[in-house]
Amino acid sequence: MTWKRWLLGTPLETERFREERLRIPIALAVFSSDALSSVAYATEEILLVLSLAGAAALGYSIPISGVIVLLLAILIASYRQTIHAYPDGGGSYIVARENLGTLWGLVAAAALLLDYILTVAVSTAAGVAAVTSAWPRLLQYRVGVGLVFLLLLVVGNLRGLRQSGRIFAVPTYLFIFSMVSLIVTGIVRAFLRLPPVEPPMAAIPPATHDLTLFLLMRAFSAGCAALTGIEAISNGVQAFRKPEARNASTTLMIMGGILAFFFMGTSYLAHVYTVVPGVGQTVVSQLGRAVFGAGPLYYLLQFATASILMVAANTAFADFPRLSSILARDRFVPRQLANLGDRLVFSNGILILAGSAGFLVIMFGGSTHRLIPLYAVGVFLAFTLSQSGMVARHLRHKGERYRLHAVVNAAGATATGAALLVIAVTKFIQGAWIVILLIPLFVFCFLKIHRHYFYVRQQLSLREIEPERPLRHTAVVPMSAVNRATIYALRYAKSIAHEVEAVHVAIDPQRVEQIREQWKQWGGGVPLRILESPYRSIVQPLVDHIDELMHGRRGNEMVTVVLPEFVTAHWWEGLLHNQSAFLIKGALLFKPGVVVTSVPFHFSR
Repeated sequence: MTWKRWLLGTPLETERFREERLRIPIALAVFSSDALSSVAYATEEILLVLSLAGAAALGYSIPISGVIVLLLAILIASYRQTIHAYPDGGGSYIVARENLGTLWGLVAAAALLLDYILTVAVSTAAGVAAVTSAWPRLLQYRVGVGLVFLLLLVVGNLRGLRQSGRIFAVPTYLFIFSMVSLIVTGIVRAFLRLPPVEPPMAAIPPATHDLTLFLLMRAFSAGCAALTGIEAISNGVQAFRKPEARNASTTLMIMGGILAFFFMGTSYLAHVYTVVPGVGQTVVSQLGRAVFGAGPLYYLLQFATASILMVAANTAFADFPRLSSILARDRFVPRQLANLGDRLVFSNGILILAGSAGFLVIMFGGSTHRLIPLYAVGVFLAFTLSQSGMVARHLRHKGERYRLHAVVNAAGATATGAALLVIAVTKFIQGAWIVILLIPLFVFCFLKIHRHYFYVRQQLSLREIEPERPLRHTAVVPMSAVNRATIYALRYAKSIAHEVEAVHVAIDPQRVEQIREQWKQWGGGVPLRILESPYRSIVQPLVDHIDELMHGRRGNEMVTVVLPEFVTAHWWEGLLHNQSAFLIKGALLFKPGVVVTSVPFHFSR
């Protein structure tokens, strides 16, 4: 279709798949946007929890951020080993499946798929929040704005991996430039003890909770949203140009360094300028006004933040379809998810991801704070399983310096496991229970789908197949009237079957005699059977008649239902005719030994 080619581009040949792989600068934009964009809301989520204990508690944001950055360093070191150990990609699912067993691999896959859906929903909601911070009038339309952004992401990703990477590289590097400018300028102004250009808008609320260990744990679990997206590069190693593992490892290190600088810098400036989350104003927005004022640099920062948050969803659009294709290859999800589209991307996975995320945006009203509690449970579960799998792999293979590598991965598994426990406990009532419930449900569905494919493979196996016997079948030609389409179908039926009969379902008794008379002239000696239908049903009497014909038949005897079917010159003309053929096909689809075929009669102009 012309509109599809204009929107998505011309189809690409399969041989060009390797040309679609990414260099490090583009790969950084594709795979790092999720992790980097979390800076826009991770510090804010920490402060939102700490502010419950009043002004004195806000200072704990710095040590909490430091612990999260330490956890980031452990994860970076661990995932570098994963990349080199599994250069074909697959990430947590492949690592857990091969080293801990299929069930744990499916748990990791379910956790990651849910996390990717939530990544798109949270990033979209947070991006809209950045836009509405600068233009408050759009706040009431945030769900609609979010859905429009989702649609743009879908179109961009359906155009192809390399082309989408080029499109989304601009927002990523614009955000990096804006955040570096904000943090460096803010630190310099703080060092020179210059007052903020515009004081923070939100006042520090009075304390409503005591500063307890549980509150600090809640703040830590909220800030762990900064670590989502770390695993994305290990999942998509095959998207890099050769040497894949080295390029992916380098990109991971660059991403980790930038993320650590941004996260600590944002938390430090929020502490220096005493910024707390306020209604209609994000923390980054308040920092931008404090450092730049309400000038061009502020609006550039907000535009870049909104853009990176939208692009952050692109990381999930790169990894969700790829992981789905691996699961489809292993027959745990529908096979259609393994198919490459016209532009050499997994189009079905992209559409499913967008639909699921759009549903969440609508259900939660496009609110970042309502979506965040669902976030991070899945990804930290995948972190823990992946690192545990790597420990088992090192101990089994005993490669070079395997003890050191096992210690690194064990540290990662321990740290992420502890973080997972904290996140699950502190966010359980707020919504984490939904994800905890959905993960085993996903695994159950994976196993049911796998069992179905196993059953199909057994049924189609050529082993113990019956010896060939002559096939004998009867052709049945349903007809509503004696016309040219009916005669063409009848001639076809006589050419393929030993026995042929025509069937008319009598919903209008006054026409029966007319059809009998016409059939004597045009039926060519084929018997005509009239089926009574007192309740004016066309399908059920025909199905009952087919059942009677099939009764007592053996394996080499079949019934072929030959349907005369109109094909109109224009699609809308088809709406003017009964869809009886379609209904008959649906009713007979699950009847063993029954073949349904159509003889199209094309109307011409």
